[in-house]
Amino acid sequence: MAEVSFFQAGMDALAEEMRRDAKIFHLSTDAPYPLVDEFGESRVRATPIAESALTGMAIGAASSGYRPIVDWRQVTFAFVAMDQIVNQAAKIHYMFGGQANFPILYRASVSGGGRAAAQHSQSPYSMFMNVAGLKITLASTPYDLKGLLKTAIRDNNPVISFESNRLYPMKGEVPEEDYTIPFGKADIKREGADVTIVALAYQVHEALAAAQTLADEGVSAEVLDPRTLVPMDSAAIRASVRKTGRLVIADEAGPTAGASAEIATLVTEDPETFACLKAPVKRVCALQVPIPYSPGMEDHVFPDRRRIAAGVRAVLSF
Repeated sequence: MAEVSFFQAGMDALAEEMRRDAKIFHLSTDAPYPLVDEFGESRVRATPIAESALTGMAIGAASSGYRPIVDWRQVTFAFVAMDQIVNQAAKIHYMFGGQANFPILYRASVSGGGRAAAQHSQSPYSMFMNVAGLKITLASTPYDLKGLLKTAIRDNNPVISFESNRLYPMKGEVPEEDYTIPFGKADIKREGADVTIVALAYQVHEALAAAQTLADEGVSAEVLDPRTLVPMDSAAIRASVRKTGRLVIADEAGPTAGASAEIATLVTEDPETFACLKAPVKRVCALQVPIPYSPGMEDHVFPDRRRIAAGVRAVLSF
């Protein structure tokens, strides 16, 4: 296996798929030059700053047999294309009566930690989870990102890959041979017996650090990464909670109507899993505020390993 960064794993996935299928092309306001060098400007376009146009162009191209990739860059920029995303991309396969496929990959970076202030430090994936017709991925490692992107590009439906800003420099082992990761299949990053920590994206690494601290205290924490939010691997989450009897959810988004709320509901609405709970579900999320620019204040807003460990101790006290 080669050790590559999260960012490079994403670029490698795109390049390998573009070599495999000449119908794949890339649109972004900031073209990735390694792809331009290999595939040329006809397949890797640097576009004007017009995300609504890019998002809509991808829908038309997909209907014509192409497989477009659109990189919105910061998720903030996708907000100007909400009509194209919500009213068109998400619904068009259904409105065509299933007679046409619309294979589109949209990419966007999320989360904070970069001192980018309120507009560029958001994690609004639950907004898109609420829209029927979109598949949503949220990788936490270079291995997962590459495998999920390949699956997304080959899928015949619109997929949004949300990618944490904090993860791009992080390195990990990635196979050199071709592989994909199926949607709707969670990954247990660490086995445990006393409590389940379901963590999203960058928080997977904070949860693993918290689990190590807790192990020194005699607590066995299981860390589960859903990897995809739509579809969600409810069976794996419920099975883990049935085993441990306790659930802590770590998410960089705010708690209100968030992915953490959906995960909690998957557990509490299932009678068999609910009966196994030994304590209330605990969520460790970002504070429900615009993200501050001040480094000290931003660090206070986001969850970290200390807050996750404190959440675990809280559920163990019942």
